[in-house]
Amino acid sequence: MAVAHQSRVDRLKLLQKCIPRNQAGDDYPDARQLLVKLAEQYESSKTDSARMRSIQRDLDELVNDGFIEIVNPGGKPQCYRRTIDLGVTDPRLWAYAQKLMRSLIRDAVPAKRLDKIWEALREEGEEFGLGEDKLCILSDTQRLLPAEFKEEVLLAALEALAQSQTLSATYRDGGGSLTHPTLHPQALLQRGPRLYLFALKNDEVEPLRMYALHRFTSAKVGTAPVRKAEGFSLKEAVRKGQADFAGNGEVDLELRVRGYVTELLRDCKLAENQVIEDEPDGSPFKARVRAKVPETGQLLRWLLGCGDNVEVVAPAKWREVAISQIEKMRAIYPPRDGS
Repeated sequence: MAVAHQSRVDRLKLLQKCIPRNQAGDDYPDARQLLVKLAEQYESSKTDSARMRSIQRDLDELVNDGFIEIVNPGGKPQCYRRTIDLGVTDPRLWAYAQKLMRSLIRDAVPAKRLDKIWEALREEGEEFGLGEDKLCILSDTQRLLPAEFKEEVLLAALEALAQSQTLSATYRDGGGSLTHPTLHPQALLQRGPRLYLFALKNDEVEPLRMYALHRFTSAKVGTAPVRKAEGFSLKEAVRKGQADFAGNGEVDLELRVRGYVTELLRDCKLAENQVIEDEPDGSPFKARVRAKVPETGQLLRWLLGCGDNVEVVAPAKWREVAISQIEKMRAIYPPRDGS
């Protein structure tokens, strides 16, 4: 790239970095939008028109050198797309990418927090060749469409959380009744396809409740400071299963497993304390698994979803719950004639 000064080299690299490689739909930036992002890089030009001419010269050079392309030739305004992955051509950016990936892996893998790796790479990975066309996170549960909620409700909830202010709401409960609580937001959680707000209600000290965002008909930030729920920690609530409408209890689970579940639990433990042993010869199952895990609805759904590859041995209460659910399902699907 024929440029005279290192400052311009750096500016062209920044400009190239701001232009996406892959973008959903046709939402690619034009010169004016890029100038807003990189205003400091062009502030030496005295007028708006001079700054626009300067960034247009830079864009033309990147196009001529094959680093970017015009998405809509002949269109006005012209929009731009990056044609190559930066990591391939920029050793400085690749060094940063390696440093980032090492740091993420070092911190996240021992703590079994792979989600931290993917979150960071979703934000920055596109810049060094790890975009959505190369990375995907696929849930092993049925992917439902998100529950519909009002944008202004989410905005108000986020503002109330950020400012530690109350939230004045109109809320429709599961029975269809409308209430008008003053909420004291503590945290926001996405569980599956639904968003929930942890909050105290009115003057209540407890319990801390979970409010589904799709049931708010309106919400606005209040003027009073929020009351903190004593001892509440979002991380602990998730770890203990409270985010799945469970209490603080844990269960000493004992299972007999076979089929794909055997290898699944050998590779991916139910908990760090899990013990897995081979079943004796002649057993209809392959292995016996013991683990202490949070007592949640998610656990029950997973056990039932494993079908006949899992038998709940203990505790007796959980075995009875599994039997009860299976009998209810059997009642829906009666035996066919002649079977």
